[in-house]
Amino acid sequence: MSEPVAVSASSRVLYLIVCAAPPAQQTADVVPMLQAEGWDVCVIATPQASRWMDLSTLAALSGHVVRTDYKLPGEADPLPKADAILVMPATFNTINKWAQGIGDTLATSILCEALGRGAPPVIAVPCLKMDLVRHPAFARSTALLRECSVRVLHEPERYPSPLMVPWSEVIESLHSIAQGTREA
Repeated sequence: MSEPVAVSASSRVLYLIVCAAPPAQQTADVVPMLQAEGWDVCVIATPQASRWMDLSTLAALSGHVVRTDYKLPGEADPLPKADAILVMPATFNTINKWAQGIGDTLATSILCEALGRGAPPVIAVPCLKMDLVRHPAFARSTALLRECSVRVLHEPERYPSPLMVPWSEVIESLHSIAQGTREA
């Protein structure tokens, strides 16, 4: 098991929302990379994605409980407030539910609330089969999310793998968000 990366008290809080696509299995590798970039990472997984990950390892790495479900009324939120949200991997299902305002999981509820509030800034990194990329609902949903200032990193014709954005582009977008939130 990897050792958690120490994050400073001045770190920005990043909600890493993980959906059920193959890259979810590498979340334990992604958390330390995000921490190395100065983020205090809180993992929130869809119910299906949580089955693909070792939640206790992720909790140890991040220093936070991995949330997969709603808290009970009156319970305190176990996670600090997010400065940014990274949805990676973002599935066809989550993207379309989010754009339509369907908050039937904790992950989509958090995303719907952020969209309605206009904060914190959100980056979405879709990971889906080309058949689903060509589905008309996906184009409408990503267009709506972009209109609402969500950074949707999805240009499958540009990337070596049409399923996932290069890590360098994700980090570049996070740096841009961090600069924007410091200036605000």
